[in-house]
Amino acid sequence: MLALLLAWPQGSAAQSRVGTTVATFLTLGAGARGQALGHAYSTQATGADALFWNPAGAARLYRGEHAGSVVFSHHDWFADIGYNTFGVTVPIGSGALGLSAAFVDYGDMDLRTEFRQNDTGETFSASDLSIGLTYARPLTSSFYFGGTVKYVGQKIWDMSAQTVAFDFGFFLESPYFNGLLLSATIMNFGGKMQMEGVNAQVGVDLDPNQSGNNDDTPARIQMDEWDLPLAFKFGASYPLLRTGAFEFRFMADVNQTNDNNLNGDFGGQLRFATNTLTFDLRGGYKDLFLEDAVDSHLTMGLGVDVRAYGYRVGFDYAFAEHDFLANTQTFDLRLHF
Repeated sequence: MLALLLAWPQGSAAQSRVGTTVATFLTLGAGARGQALGHAYSTQATGADALFWNPAGAARLYRGEHAGSVVFSHHDWFADIGYNTFGVTVPIGSGALGLSAAFVDYGDMDLRTEFRQNDTGETFSASDLSIGLTYARPLTSSFYFGGTVKYVGQKIWDMSAQTVAFDFGFFLESPYFNGLLLSATIMNFGGKMQMEGVNAQVGVDLDPNQSGNNDDTPARIQMDEWDLPLAFKFGASYPLLRTGAFEFRFMADVNQTNDNNLNGDFGGQLRFATNTLTFDLRGGYKDLFLEDAVDSHLTMGLGVDVRAYGYRVGFDYAFAEHDFLANTQTFDLRLHF
């Protein structure tokens, strides 16, 4: 909490700082389950999923028996942009160790200049990358803690920026209200990022009014430093209905970030579960209170996993509707062991 208060921008409660942070791909949300639930997933994420939402969940058992997991997710974004994530967790003593990676590929783009605006015959690319190492463990039988240290990098053409960031998460399995789940997370607490590279090198004339001097003195343009999208989140999950093999669970997250106003995410999941089969229908509404400041609110999806030979293999799908941009889809493949 002290680190959060020290890092928080002054006056953040009075004005929005939209567009003032870097590496905003860290806020996209990884995986079809979280996407389908409108990002209200910090209390539900377990195993490899939790590496991107709440590191404390990496130590929680999935379906009460699986401590290790592997998940791969592909987010088919608009403008032919691909967002891929990978995570793996393995049990270590009473806790769990996790490795995660997120990669955004913006594709190849035509290089244009002031004098050749149609085609120069060259292309350039841009990409984002995050690699994290997580450790999580239960502090009691119902209270979990986890932390992640991660490398964050961005690159465009010959320019790049990088820094180190940390995520911290807590999770509580409450014995009250039919099994209320609570969580708190701090995400992307770290250093600033500043673009550097050969494209910042220029030649300048230090004194254009004097003849005979060097009019092409090597110089470097100094780029601004930018904050990461620091986020503080509270989450709750409550089973509204349990009967036989069916359960309907309601989830809610409240978010405060350093580049936006206070907002909320909500989700609902209807689950049919047996010892060998789990089938989920999901829906969500994200970014409540931001209204038209964002392009997408409604999300939906489904998932299925099957138990065989001591393992669980699953597939998940999510769909997000956008008002002006193209609709997006997310696909997951996962293994629990």
